[in-house]
Amino acid sequence: MFTGAYTAIVTPFNKDGSVDYGKLQNLIAMQIASGIDGIVPVGTTGESPTVDVEEHEKIIEVTLAACRGKIKVIAGTGANSTAEALELTRHALNVGADGTLQVTPYYNKPNQEGLYRHFSAVADLGLPVVLYNVPGRSAREIEVATIARLAKHPKIVCVKEAGGSVDRVSQILSACNITVLSGDDSLTLPMMILGAKGVISVASNIAPKPVADLVHAAAAGRWDEARALHMKYYRLFTDLFVDTNPIPIKAAMAMAGMIEETYRLPLCETSEANKKKLAECLKLVGLA
Repeated sequence: MFTGAYTAIVTPFNKDGSVDYGKLQNLIAMQIASGIDGIVPVGTTGESPTVDVEEHEKIIEVTLAACRGKIKVIAGTGANSTAEALELTRHALNVGADGTLQVTPYYNKPNQEGLYRHFSAVADLGLPVVLYNVPGRSAREIEVATIARLAKHPKIVCVKEAGGSVDRVSQILSACNITVLSGDDSLTLPMMILGAKGVISVASNIAPKPVADLVHAAAAGRWDEARALHMKYYRLFTDLFVDTNPIPIKAAMAMAGMIEETYRLPLCETSEANKKKLAECLKLVGLA
């Protein structure tokens, strides 16, 4: 159901900190024109922790309007409260999202049974679920055995793997029938070699065509082409994580004149040394 290159779209803010919905539409139009297969709004990269519920829902609605009939939308509607995740997911379902990205509940650190019940409750609403394994942010890994158990639910169709382990792809695909998407740009190619079907990308915010081309080449078995793109943009894939995501990608996009460099606290600008590194990287890969 969900294969290819998906962009974890940033949430552009105006200088006063309000959401720039017009800019969001423009960014999505560029993504579509560049061959991206889908958009993932209000995930980590979309600064979901600092938008309120009304903004969260409007970002999803604006994204859907911009993508309707063209590419898919997997709405970020996860939370560490199951009740909140259900509320946000009901809205996404009602307005026509293609799926929901469900992050591992963070901070409260549920055990594996708690994770199973949480994700199952969301899936019971009927919207296809992409599990999001990101232990570096959530302090909890969705164990492979739990993924295998969840994969039996007809609406749990995919897992975004952002734990930094290529080995997890083999483990998951050996344990169950579920689609795996990379959650780390630098690991997209090695994960696809092992059977992943694409990526939910940060780098594609600024380099949508290269990321889409890499994924589509790998999916078609054009490994030399995919490898060449991986090597060309590898530094971009890694330098975009010199600071907490989405700080570097928003800084890079601001350098390219795509958005205002505006964050909501507790996120703020990165160091001048990191900005210099990003500027050098953009020039190196031909994006500046």
